[in-house]
This record gives sequence, structure tokens and C-alpha cells, in this order.
Amino acid sequence: MLDTTDDATLLARFEALEVAPADFHHAEHIRLAFSMLAAEVDFGRAAIRFRDALIRFATSIGAPGKYHETLTWAYLALVHERMVAGTYASSLELLAAHPDLADHRTGALARYYDLDAITASPLARRVFVLPAPR
Repeated sequence: MLDTTDDATLLARFEALEVAPADFHHAEHIRLAFSMLAAEVDFGRAAIRFRDALIRFATSIGAPGKYHETLTWAYLALVHERMVAGTYASSLELLAAHPDLADHRTGALARYYDLDAITASPLARRVFVLPAPR
């Protein structure tokens, strides 16, 4: 289980492709985003690193189609916004303070997107799609 793994170890294991797919859920995506954003000074560099790592992981497990461009960038921006607005020593502290980030169905991103529609969209899977005006 990765829920007690420290951020540096999670990041190193993920980038080395040593994380079992069964252990990598939504919360681990958020934790990985935090870890990369904390390690990089620049949001753009962290974003590219995060995107590349997720694509590499999905490809390594034979599921390259699982990668979703819109969800990746949108969650990364939300995590970054929350990190900058507070002080968190770890991704676990961030998730404890913002449990809506861990709720993929009705949490933070659901305020901006119809998650069923965006998840199913072939276009949103390939390119970043802005939220529809509400």
C-alpha cells in the first residue's frame, strides 16, 4: 500500500516504474502531483514531468489509453493552487486539509467539469479541454 509511503519514496518508485497498477489510485495521482510540484520550482516543468511520468507508467502496464490529458492538467492546477494557498509538509497533509481533491466523482474538479462527460470524451483524453461555461 502506498498510503503511508513518504512523498520522496512514492515519487522515486513511480518514476522507476516500481508501483503496481493495483496500488495506484486517484489519491496516489494527487500525491504524485504534489511531490512533483514540490520538487520543481516551475509549474510548467513540473507539469511536463508529471504528464510524461503518467504516460510512461500507463504505457509500461500496457494501458496507454488510460492517460487523460484534461484530467491530468486540471488536477495538477488544482493541487498547485491549494499548495500555494497553504503550507503542507507532505501530500498526506494536503489531502487531509483538502479531502475534496481525493474525491474524483464529486470533489474539487466536479465544480468545473461534468466528470462523466469529460472522462468519456476522446478529445479531452488527447488535448486539454477547458470547462464548459456554467
